[in-house]
Amino acid sequence: MPEASPSEDRSATLVLISGSLRARSVNGAVVATAAKLVPAGICAVIYRQLGSLPHFNPDDDNDLLPEAVAEMRAQLRSADAILFSTPEYAGSLPGSFKNLLDWTVGGSCIYRLPVGWINPSPHGGSHDAYAALRIVLGRAGADIVEAACRDIPVPRDAVDEDGFIASQEIQTGVSRVVTALAEAASARRGAAAAK
Repeated sequence: MPEASPSEDRSATLVLISGSLRARSVNGAVVATAAKLVPAGICAVIYRQLGSLPHFNPDDDNDLLPEAVAEMRAQLRSADAILFSTPEYAGSLPGSFKNLLDWTVGGSCIYRLPVGWINPSPHGGSHDAYAALRIVLGRAGADIVEAACRDIPVPRDAVDEDGFIASQEIQTGVSRVVTALAEAASARRGAAAAK
């Protein structure tokens, strides 16, 4: 996928990433619901290849990248903002999700990119995972949009058979996060176009 110039006449792109490989996960429902709630002028793209990424190895981070890594980096480079939602495993980020983040660092594909997250843990948990996510994103040079980093509890029974969240209250919270990220993405595009 070719890298798009921020000044091109196209919709701002929000890439949504679930940190869970589990089928019908709450985190997957969060990003699916967020994709339906993006404001006008924003194109939502859900990244679905988390399980296809090879284990990160610095020796493989060169001009001949594994295909899945090259595709992931191209998708993130075409983004104007990224929204994450991840579970917590063993007190930190799931290994497969951390693997994706490790692959982003060498490619500088999230440097200065507006990012946010939704923590859907229904009991106020997963804070260690999100503290770790904040550290990793900071080291990668991402622009953490505080208004787009929210705890929005999502009970498992709030996810319908189609993998979406039907609760109006939860949708309102998700919409606020997506709107904050969209505003940050639009501001970034405007600043790039003005240069």
